[in-house]
Amino acid sequence: MTAGGHVRLGSNAGQGLTRRDGVLKVTGGAGYAADCRPEGLLHAVTASAGIARGRVTHLDVAAAEAHPGVVKVYTHANALPLALSPDNKIHPFVWRMDALQSDEVRYAGQPIALVVAHSLEAATEGARLLAPQYDAQPARVTLDDAEPYETDTTAFGRPSGHSSGDIEAARAAADSHLTTTVETPSQYHNPLEPHAITAQWHGDQLEIDTPNQAIGLAKQTIAAFLGIDPSQILLRSPFLGGGFGAKAIVFGAQFLTILAARDLGQPVKMVLRRDQMYGPVGHRAPTRQTLQLDLDAEGHILALEHDTITTTSTFDQFLESASNASHSVYATSALRTEHHARRADIGTPGPMRAPGEASGSAALEIAMDVAAEARGMDPLAFRRLNYAKIDPSTGLAFSSKALEECYAKAAEAFGWEGRPLAPRQMREGRLLKGWGMGTAQFPCPMFQAAAHATLRADGSAVIETSAADMGQGAWTALAQIAADGLGIDVDKVEFRSGRSDLPDAGVAGGSGHTATAGNALFNAGADAVRQMVDLATNDPASPLFGAGNLGVTARGGRLHRNDDDRSESYEDILARAGLELLRGEGKASREGTPERAMFSHGGVFAEVLVDPDLGQIRVSRLIGAFAAGRIINPRLARSQLLGGMIWGIGFALHEEALHDARTGRFVNNDFAGYHVPVNADVPMIEAMTVHEDDPFVNALGIKGVGEIGVTGTVGAIANAVWHATGIRPARFPIHPESLI
Repeated sequence: MTAGGHVRLGSNAGQGLTRRDGVLKVTGGAGYAADCRPEGLLHAVTASAGIARGRVTHLDVAAAEAHPGVVKVYTHANALPLALSPDNKIHPFVWRMDALQSDEVRYAGQPIALVVAHSLEAATEGARLLAPQYDAQPARVTLDDAEPYETDTTAFGRPSGHSSGDIEAARAAADSHLTTTVETPSQYHNPLEPHAITAQWHGDQLEIDTPNQAIGLAKQTIAAFLGIDPSQILLRSPFLGGGFGAKAIVFGAQFLTILAARDLGQPVKMVLRRDQMYGPVGHRAPTRQTLQLDLDAEGHILALEHDTITTTSTFDQFLESASNASHSVYATSALRTEHHARRADIGTPGPMRAPGEASGSAALEIAMDVAAEARGMDPLAFRRLNYAKIDPSTGLAFSSKALEECYAKAAEAFGWEGRPLAPRQMREGRLLKGWGMGTAQFPCPMFQAAAHATLRADGSAVIETSAADMGQGAWTALAQIAADGLGIDVDKVEFRSGRSDLPDAGVAGGSGHTATAGNALFNAGADAVRQMVDLATNDPASPLFGAGNLGVTARGGRLHRNDDDRSESYEDILARAGLELLRGEGKASREGTPERAMFSHGGVFAEVLVDPDLGQIRVSRLIGAFAAGRIINPRLARSQLLGGMIWGIGFALHEEALHDARTGRFVNNDFAGYHVPVNADVPMIEAMTVHEDDPFVNALGIKGVGEIGVTGTVGAIANAVWHATGIRPARFPIHPESLI
């Protein structure tokens, strides 16, 4: 797939269809990994470390194995070996794993044993009977007590620093210099469905049911660590109960389950408890961000510096690339971003919805409001003054950018005009009222994907790719794209996905899944139609004979000549050719180095009400407008945008994982203590889209909406809190006591 080849989609794309999988989910017909119950199933439970640093000195294996329901206990003393070391990193989506390779404890919640039993209850009781004892060392779990170390990369091997322009010269010429420091906490993915796996062996063939966002990569990873051929593995993941980045990676406990199933010769199931989702399966790391904006007398940003300190584990590296959020949003002649790492006794962080951009944009948008206030300017006017017409970090033109239209649409719907500049000027009864805004931006990646599209003799079709539907509606949107590639109605399309024996659909993450898998599916459909056209235009019995490939259009399950009204149905063409099936193949990727900067954009406006005595904050209104290329399904896109904005409410006001500083253990690893927004926290919210044609981002002009809703919302809420109270938030989540 090359840039610049914009494709016109048919009538299926653009429809706000309801989810094709909706009935299955509300009636209980959708099967998840934890629903698997093969004959002879055993249940596995991991025992979790109760310290953050040290060694396991004793496990009462005899007591656990004496339980009548327990089959076997695996510890570091009898751990089943992998073909590769668990510390091996064979590609960027592999983390150094905990697979009982030693008695060392590297973080609280680390798996230190696996108990396999005939029932879940027996396995749980067996894990309790292990009664671990430790040689504990002092835990380092915060930014302040973590150990600094130097690195030149952040997440996925990206550079840890960037510099463009002469920042010292720009700073020397500036009229004012404004410094802002913002801290963000540790956050945990907490999808509705926890990590789970059911593994069973049939000789040397392995079947796995596990929720996964990158089925093709997972299959390759599992094969490499087991030392078997990928063709020996069938991984099923038809439904995911949320992922948010955590389920793009295969973790140690999943490998332990696979090894146990092979060792015992029976299928084994392992489902993490909610508290076990904290530590072993990734999280968003905390940050301490310092931004300096240097302005001229009119308020133009002459220099922007964004510095981030963040943590990773003591045994692997994944840095929350927060400073990168400043690369491409606002115009400046000089830009410098840096990241500094600190090793803590925690599980390795990982990608979490809008990784880097969520935490980085939260700090950036506060810094922008600080600068607007210093210049006595309206926050929206200040952002418009510093609107970037080219990407300041690369000098590239944007592939498309309708941000100004987003500002205008959302501001009008919100009623921003007339907002008082000074804080504490508005009230609703006894409550302080404040208005704030933020700019939303997120990159538009594309991965590699492949797909099949098969037309049947009755005019229907089956499309195949290993796409992952995490609840975002991939089953529906991808079917719409494929139907347009085939020139038939979407109701005639059967969508097969979620299996590793189908063509690889790439990673369902980074807001790139619809663009990646969608282009592959469209190309597969177009390839099938091309073959159909060849059959018809070379057949003297066809009314399309002699028209040539470019002289025919496919729509409504028929081929139409472009020069007159002659047409023929797919059924008739296949019947005359004696074919029951006609299969097309398609691929998608972004080749070469992009010649444009590719982003989705948006503007978010927030209203908050703050109790002046208690400091309690309520988001009373939240309105956003977003430009994200071609919208395949407006209903699903709006749902994704609303979900991202609600996530922004949680980031701003609720989410925070806390450790006991003495032991390094979590103190709120459940939904009673780890707070997320509920319906009562979201009284009025609206997400709108702005039309945008982008001929460069990919042939279908698709960007992504899964993560951009987070990026503008967090800062908008923080800025509204300042406008209500006159107190500038310096830490997330914003606690009531900080406002009293």
